Amino acid sequence: MTDGINASVTVRPSLGPKIRGIAAGLGTSIPLEITRPELFDARRTGELGLVHSWELVTAVDGPGTRMTLFLSGCPLRCLYCHNPDTMGMREGTIEKVDDVIAKVLRYKRIFSLSGGGLTLSGGEPLFQTAFARRILQATHQAGIHTAIDTSGFLGARLSDADLADIDLVLLDVKSGDPEIYRHVTGQNLQPTIDFGNRLAGLNKKIWIRFVLVPGLTDSIDNVLKVRDIISPWHDCIERVEVLPFHNMGQDKWKQLGMNYQLTDVSPPSPQQLRATQQVFADAGFVVY
Repeated sequence: MTDGINASVTVRPSLGPKIRGIAAGLGTSIPLEITRPELFDARRTGELGLVHSWELVTAVDGPGTRMTLFLSGCPLRCLYCHNPDTMGMREGTIEKVDDVIAKVLRYKRIFSLSGGGLTLSGGEPLFQTAFARRILQATHQAGIHTAIDTSGFLGARLSDADLADIDLVLLDVKSGDPEIYRHVTGQNLQPTIDFGNRLAGLNKKIWIRFVLVPGLTDSIDNVLKVRDIISPWHDCIERVEVLPFHNMGQDKWKQLGMNYQLTDVSPPSPQQLRATQQVFADAGFVVY
């Protein structure tokens, strides 16, 4: 696995603001007069990071009104990813960590009034571990609620001190079956389970996310295995979100010259969605 530090990576900062829906880039990207060694060193320390985009949302990526910051880079290759442009370290703007933190702190009053905060997402936010660590630490110390949206695959990179700066973990459990998980993501399931076990041991608040993809993750056997994996974490799980597959990212795959394998897959029916939600509800979870 490459993380852009231990192997080569091509960084192509945007020439203007990045757009994601209504979200624009942070607008604080640094000048490009920086050598490759200097860039790698700054990434090791978390002084610089590659930010794909950001947006303000309400009750989507955690409670209240939140700034969701999308970081570039991900070790997974999910077949249904709707932001494939975040997979590699090729899209986004190079940002100074202090500038990002300052941007977040400007919204502190809104976060306070709404019960919101900051959510780091991606890609995989832990792919840029040092950068994410510094943002989370400064934001948490400022009294702002913090969350990460993660697959948990890189959870071992976080120390207990790092986790103390995270108030909520949105944990994406892609599949309960190891073979399906590898087919869907290209990686192993066990690191996600290990991270969930660790979060539960620390009594960390968790929201589980499971994407229901017809013909891929929707078998009752797979759903039951997801239920069985998360059941030991029950006391820490505030909600389970069953997210219906959509193919709105298909055009991005084509633009990037990537092979999108789910062209003929339709979203799950309302009946399929309710049946899957019921599996988790019957296990005593609050389900959305």
